[in-house]
Amino acid sequence: MALIHRFLSERSSWAIGLPLAVLEKAIANSLCFGGYLEGRQIAFARVITDGATFANLVDVFVLPEHRGQGHGKRLMEAVMAHPDLQGLRRFTLATGDAHGLYAQFGFTPPLRPQSLMERYFPAIYTEGR
Repeated sequence: MALIHRFLSERSSWAIGLPLAVLEKAIANSLCFGGYLEGRQIAFARVITDGATFANLVDVFVLPEHRGQGHGKRLMEAVMAHPDLQGLRRFTLATGDAHGLYAQFGFTPPLRPQSLMERYFPAIYTEGR
């Protein structure tokens, strides 16, 4: 938990300032995946899902010193193979820089982007709401 919290709250581009209690609640209510090398965690991914029709992939990271070595691809292979994530009608994610990785697993830009909406507060953990 400490490594995940440290990375997300201090080094990610999407969860700066994330409180530990919020992360703990998010993890408790999600399907989580870890990547390990020689017994040490180097990667993480979290999936929010109903286990039947929908999933959203979030909080994916590989520690910077381990990037470019195939760990992200192996992590995604594990995510996509999970039994609870089979046969879903929609599986979404948002990424700013890993389109090539996710495309290998069938992710594409939304077919109907005009149908998507969101409420987004990018600085919620640092500025409040």
